[in-house]
Amino acid sequence: MKDETRVVTNKEVSMASSSPHSSLIPHPSSLTSSLIPHPSSFLRASVEQIVRQIVLEHFGGPPGKPELVVSISARHVHLSDQDVETLFGAGRKLTPMKDLYQEGAFAAEETVMIVGPGRRRMLPTVRILGPTRPRSQVELAFTDGISLGIDIPVRQSGKIDGTPGCVLVGPAGVVELKEGAIRAERHVHIGLEDAAYYGVKSGDRMSLRVHSSCPAVFEGLLVRADKASKLEVHLDTDEANAADIDHATKVELFKP
Repeated sequence: MKDETRVVTNKEVSMASSSPHSSLIPHPSSLTSSLIPHPSSFLRASVEQIVRQIVLEHFGGPPGKPELVVSISARHVHLSDQDVETLFGAGRKLTPMKDLYQEGAFAAEETVMIVGPGRRRMLPTVRILGPTRPRSQVELAFTDGISLGIDIPVRQSGKIDGTPGCVLVGPAGVVELKEGAIRAERHVHIGLEDAAYYGVKSGDRMSLRVHSSCPAVFEGLLVRADKASKLEVHLDTDEANAADIDHATKVELFKP
């Protein structure tokens, strides 16, 4: 990827980019985040904050184009605390293996087997992502659903009422989910300053243009804006493969 864009995959929880600019670029808002022991430093930081605020008011976003990360989200599972104990044993907690891009999110060492209807089809060693959630859910691509024999709907993550279920098998037990199998709606996590730059808010829709051997425009990305988020687009493996995003030369996020 070039310039401000990176591609990340949580399938192997690794970063796939050879760009010399792929390291994290400190956001301007982080310039004043450290402790300031000296009055002159405090004054300088205050001036920087004022200048930054003026730029935001006049241009509608942070100075400079925000760094964009595009993550390829492979099949994975989110579990409740109760289901973690059922699958892995009483008192068990998820074991963080690798931090993900969003603060506090991680890939766990634990995996489960997903079994489809009739117990005839299964997907082994599916990664669990943490932290735990109030309700367990399974996020799949359409091709995963076909493999399992499940007609999975497209839903915003966490909106699982009325969705199909499946069976999860762990080393200590089995959980039969009555609902929770979805294809996660493509979306973009975005901080408030970056949202101001693009002129969007939570619930809005954006588009992602991919320049590659299979160029594509992904429309209807759901905007999920909050103070803690970092700018990151989530596509599933079907979407990423269709656009050959691993070999993209440029990716553009924009408000249609």
